[in-house]
Amino acid sequence: MSTQSAAPFPQPTDFHVYDTTLRDGSQQEGMRLTVTDKLRIAGYLDELGVDYIEGGWPGANPNDTAFFAAAAAGELSLKNATLTAFGFTRRVGGKAADDPLTAALRDSGAAVACVVAKSHDQHVLRALRTTLAENLAMITDTVTHLVAEGQRVFLDCEHFFDGYRENKAYATEVVRAAMEAGAEVAVLCDTNGGMLPPWVSAVVAEVAESTGARLGIHAHNDSGCAVANTLAAVDAGATHVQGTINGYGERTGNADLVPVVANLELKYGWQLLPAGSLAEATRLSHAIAEVTNVPPSNRQPYVGLSSFTHKAGLHASAIKVDPNLYQHIDPELVGNDMRMLVSDMAGRANIQIKGEELGFDLSDRDLAAKITDTVKEREAAGYTYEGADASFELLLRDELDQLPVFFVARSWRVFTQSITREGDPERELDTEATLQLDAGGSITRVVGEGNGPVNALDHALREALLPVYPVVERFELSDYRVRILDQGHGTDATIRVLIQTTDGMRSWTTVGVGQNVIDASWEALAEAYSYGLLRSGAGQG
Repeated sequence: MSTQSAAPFPQPTDFHVYDTTLRDGSQQEGMRLTVTDKLRIAGYLDELGVDYIEGGWPGANPNDTAFFAAAAAGELSLKNATLTAFGFTRRVGGKAADDPLTAALRDSGAAVACVVAKSHDQHVLRALRTTLAENLAMITDTVTHLVAEGQRVFLDCEHFFDGYRENKAYATEVVRAAMEAGAEVAVLCDTNGGMLPPWVSAVVAEVAESTGARLGIHAHNDSGCAVANTLAAVDAGATHVQGTINGYGERTGNADLVPVVANLELKYGWQLLPAGSLAEATRLSHAIAEVTNVPPSNRQPYVGLSSFTHKAGLHASAIKVDPNLYQHIDPELVGNDMRMLVSDMAGRANIQIKGEELGFDLSDRDLAAKITDTVKEREAAGYTYEGADASFELLLRDELDQLPVFFVARSWRVFTQSITREGDPERELDTEATLQLDAGGSITRVVGEGNGPVNALDHALREALLPVYPVVERFELSDYRVRILDQGHGTDATIRVLIQTTDGMRSWTTVGVGQNVIDASWEALAEAYSYGLLRSGAGQG
């Protein structure tokens, strides 16, 4: 499949991919990055192959100052990227040579300084509380000083698009002042994120024509257009794009650098990253998400778990003929995979493709149709298999008479009592599960205690299975979710339980359904252990 379309113009000979995850991205609500975190993320960004990594604001933030010190001490080794330090123009009425924050930029060890300056006249007058002329002098003095000290300088023109619409002449003069002082790039910032692609394109084209400056784009996503606005700026002549991995940032975030670069490489046909690096985008995006402790979005373009996931039977039928009929690129180009979901919307083709993924031959149309009907019946009863692949494989094996029976529960019961002792206002809860299990040819009766009924059943099942299957020692429940399916039925509603289990190397999800939440939980729990034993090869040989 051809992924490329005609670019609006040939690839510029010098194009910057500039990442600001460690600075602007780290301003996301709830995100806290240590120096160690920042060093790890910088390593991943360098592996991806971005041109510039903005490490933070030395002098203004102790954590960022420590990061640059660690980088200068050799704790960060970059092969592809250039480290950049962020800062503000010198203070009103002062001199850049005497300004402590300018000195922190100069002494950061970073080869490039990205200086932010006001370009909206009302921000100059009302936020900085100075004159328009002094703001221009601050830009000129700061850029001139840093260049004279041996640093390359980029200028972030804060609130540029809003400022340009209010006072075109002044915003343009900010760009001219920066370039005349020695800045290499004037980055036009949609700081409030309210622009739309046609507006961005028009402004960038006008500024490029009137100033002759090299322009960049820094877009926020408040209007949902950050990536589109970035591409619109490139179409209009910008040769420097800023963004963050996974779209991290304040409010609704920044332009997500992954789809920006993927679009330019795969749609425009430009080579921006080192050869083969884009194929690592999914892995690196998820690795960075692990460091930030922000769960990756399944719906993230290109690298999300659902980016190449198909559910509708119509899609599956076409994909059996040619996967590219319902995919805009080959997922492997960004290191992702196609996934087929099994649900009540599934057709026979979904089941056949999913079966092939799991290693089963479902080419027999009647067999595939029978399994499809079973899935739809169970989904109608409340089961869900699109989020419980492990349960689907067990169902499939059962239909094919290929499901080993590792254990059979003869009986189980759960007992919970609440005790309030005289003179003690604290209430005690005691939960106990009794399980009679046939495993390995012998029937065992065990008692498990826990902080709740599911926990007690888990302890009992584990104790009963351990003598026969020692591998269960590695099994651990990592997530437990309950959903009421027919709301309005009160306490007799049908309940769906999803349990996620891990053995330390991989995770799997199972589902149980019933009007009794403990019974639904037991079903999901038993399937979780059965699947884990199946995958471990227990009982073979």
